[in-house]
Amino acid sequence: MTRYSIKALAFAAALAASGTALADITIGVVAPLTGPASGLGIPVGNQVKLWPKEIDGQKLNVIVMDDATDPTNGVKIAKKFVAEDKVDVIMGSVATPVAAAVAQVADESGTPQLSWSPVALPAGKDKWSFRMPQSNAVMGHAVIEHMKKEGVKSVGFLGYADAYGETWLNDFKPQAEKAGIKFGPVERFARADTSVTGQALKLVSANPDAILVVASGSGAAMPEMALRERGYKGKIYQTHAAATRDLMRVGGKQVEGTFVVSGPAVLAEQLPDGNASKKEAIKFVQQYEKAYGPGSRNQFAGHAYDSMTVMEKAVPMALKKAKPGTPEFRAALRDAFETMGRTTLAHGVLNWTPADHWGYAPETGVMMKVTNGEFKVE
Repeated sequence: MTRYSIKALAFAAALAASGTALADITIGVVAPLTGPASGLGIPVGNQVKLWPKEIDGQKLNVIVMDDATDPTNGVKIAKKFVAEDKVDVIMGSVATPVAAAVAQVADESGTPQLSWSPVALPAGKDKWSFRMPQSNAVMGHAVIEHMKKEGVKSVGFLGYADAYGETWLNDFKPQAEKAGIKFGPVERFARADTSVTGQALKLVSANPDAILVVASGSGAAMPEMALRERGYKGKIYQTHAAATRDLMRVGGKQVEGTFVVSGPAVLAEQLPDGNASKKEAIKFVQQYEKAYGPGSRNQFAGHAYDSMTVMEKAVPMALKKAKPGTPEFRAALRDAFETMGRTTLAHGVLNWTPADHWGYAPETGVMMKVTNGEFKVE
């Protein structure tokens, strides 16, 4: 584990005009800056560096730690955040297995978590956890609608053998079957695997009309390349965890024609004028690419950007009830997330409620296609 402070801010008491004591809002960020999911975590870390220095007059103290894509590390970091750093909110992780482990600490300690992974949690265990990404069910809806338009009658599955892969499988299979699309075969692989030859051969032999690859970042290219190298000629779909330029950087011409579902932020300029997220998505892209270069945008940096939009709306509500650094403020912040209402983000229109800590409508997902090495809206 490594640690660095984005903004080294001293905890100094000051009196506002109202006479209310000010205190830093402390955010604990846990992200995979190394390890198999570092292709997702590094862009998140980059966006964190662009966060504002304060919200509603309260300084932000941001602590960033590397979970190395390891759930055990994630738990250690989360426990340190709540026990030693007294964070007001935990953000992360991007890797689903780590996000799930962190969610348990958030629940046990009464600390709000803004997850940057579409992590599925047991019933009643997400009281303190809110997802910034779109759910797999929401994104699966966009994929199924596109498959229907493309005339797909059968679909195979090649995905991670972990929480991200399994939640996609559990959410997507019923949607496919309801749409009259034959589902299977199902093949899995580990994030750290460097080959999926056996799995690819089984899928190529079955020859479904399309194959859904469930992987992330640069790791999403390898299974698709294996399918093409073994002669698969059908359509290949990728999930929103693959909505980064790493897919094209690693896969090259072998990923041309791939269909990828994404949140709106990745496609900012291509969105129709009527899309509610277009203005915010363009703001995200402009500030990120000004800092990190043309084409550097991706799905996950967008979630870190949206996290500040959420905080800027919720913090003033929570400050009316309690002071940062206290259990009362953490509870007030959690309540504010649930009651802040419709909030337009770069990645869609969010509306968390006490019964729904996902918040996006089924129409949120946008389909794009890899065309000449670029993502183009379908």
